[in-house]
Amino acid sequence: MYLTARSAQVRNLAVAAVNGAITLVILLIAPLGLAAVVINTLLVTVATYATATIADRIVRYLQPDVRQAELIDRSQRSSLQRPHPNDLDRY
Repeated sequence: MYLTARSAQVRNLAVAAVNGAITLVILLIAPLGLAAVVINTLLVTVATYATATIADRIVRYLQPDVRQAELIDRSQRSSLQRPHPNDLDRY
């Protein structure tokens, strides 16, 4: 799975917004003061975003680095290949 940093950030913001909205709905039903509801909702939203961002960094660290292999163009690949055993060295 390859995600750009921008798409990962958009996904993390979307997850945080959904979790914040669910928390807001749940807390508005409970008999709490408005300040407690707003602060708790903001804390859940920020904590969700931070957790998702940290999880993305851990996954990126654990994935093998395959970008180096993609940067080699065809001319370099041909020079990296081993010679065929039937080829004669004529030097």
